[in-house]
Amino acid sequence: MKNSLPLLFEIDRSPNVVHHGKTVFRQAVRGVIFQQEKLLMVYSRVNRDYKFPGGGIEPHESHQQALAREILEECGARVTVFLGGLGRVIEYDVPIEKDLELFQMTSHYYLCTVESQFISQKLDQYEKELEFTPEWISIDMAIEANQFILSSPTLPKPKWTMRDTTMLRWIKQKMVEHPGPISTALSQNSI
Repeated sequence: MKNSLPLLFEIDRSPNVVHHGKTVFRQAVRGVIFQQEKLLMVYSRVNRDYKFPGGGIEPHESHQQALAREILEECGARVTVFLGGLGRVIEYDVPIEKDLELFQMTSHYYLCTVESQFISQKLDQYEKELEFTPEWISIDMAIEANQFILSSPTLPKPKWTMRDTTMLRWIKQKMVEHPGPISTALSQNSI
């Protein structure tokens, strides 16, 4: 699987983030999974937001291996077909490590399909605490729910909500306003 996808966005998670200095780098993969015009997203019953299934790449894993593992853990869904990469999003933030100056997370988004039958999730402790659950949802409803969280002055905003809302909007624009390879790949796989 291709590891060098086109850069779609760069996002600062915090104001006044410096983009230089000693940096901690993280790499992640995210699945974009359509079925009958709905996306498979991970919903947090605590935060009430939606995120793309996926997570960090282990040192021994390819992007494809990491994505299959993460989707199985977070959603209980087995990947059946990898349709290709959409692009990558880079986020910058202040690192929690005291001796570093920048945190940089690169998320690689891939189209794929999953089996219709799900099995039990294997969630990390923080995912259990956030009550992660897989949910098929329309792209408009996911955008609306996440935008409500982002615009609220009082609700907590998970670090991934801005990134995945931006990606949801990009996917919607590419499918609806400028159909092309993405729409073709999706229409061939029963959306």
